[in-house]
Amino acid sequence: MPNSFIAQIETRVAGIPCLIGVIDYVSVPGDSRADSDWDYYGYVESDWQLLDRRGRPAAWLERKLTDQARSDVEQAIAKAMK
Repeated sequence: MPNSFIAQIETRVAGIPCLIGVIDYVSVPGDSRADSDWDYYGYVESDWQLLDRRGRPAAWLERKLTDQARSDVEQAIAKAMK
């Protein structure tokens, strides 16, 4: 069964044009009265999959993800989901 995406975002990984299929996205703002550090600072959780330009899963491209590329993808998701 194919994933249902709430958004598809155009990007590049290792210089290769592709799409990010956002499956789930949650952004919780910080609250200075919170007891937990997560709630105090806030947090973002996202579940996503790299897709080729036609929207098909691209596991071969996911293997090219560096830590910096993964961070760039997560920033692109946060920007698009605002």
